[in-house]
Amino acid sequence: MEFEFTTDLLDLRLLDQLQRDASLSNQALAERLGISPATCLRRVRRLLGSGLIERQVAIVQPERLAAVQGHGLTAIAEVSLDRQGAEHLDAFEARAVAEDAVQQCWRVSPGPDFVLLAQVADMPQWLLLTQRLFTQDANVRNVRTFFATRRAKFETKQPISLVQQA
Repeated sequence: MEFEFTTDLLDLRLLDQLQRDASLSNQALAERLGISPATCLRRVRRLLGSGLIERQVAIVQPERLAAVQGHGLTAIAEVSLDRQGAEHLDAFEARAVAEDAVQQCWRVSPGPDFVLLAQVADMPQWLLLTQRLFTQDANVRNVRTFFATRRAKFETKQPISLVQQA
């Protein structure tokens, strides 16, 4: 399915600013870009309506959340399946994305079939998740898990070229 939506430099500048801080008021955003508030609002609504902006969320700082809620466990798992037919890949993917603990699910190639990033409260919760996702699925051949000890960088911003294309 092809996505047809044309953008100009102003749209790209808007996307860049919104990725940095989506909590800006329309007035503040318009001032940063040197455009009228009406133009700014119309452009943002167009970007939202097109689906180019998928959603707007608050990003929680994990260390501060841990101080309030108790420390969690971040796991990065490489998952290989025995059968890689589309129906098998789709079935595992559907189960993985249905789990709240799975924050990211990537189909990858070459190597494992999937890479999952999961956040759980503790090791017993990780074991429960592995039973649901891996142990009970006869098609899961191998799982290799890494546990995060420190997050050096986390970025949600997509790179946007603000150079005018000729």
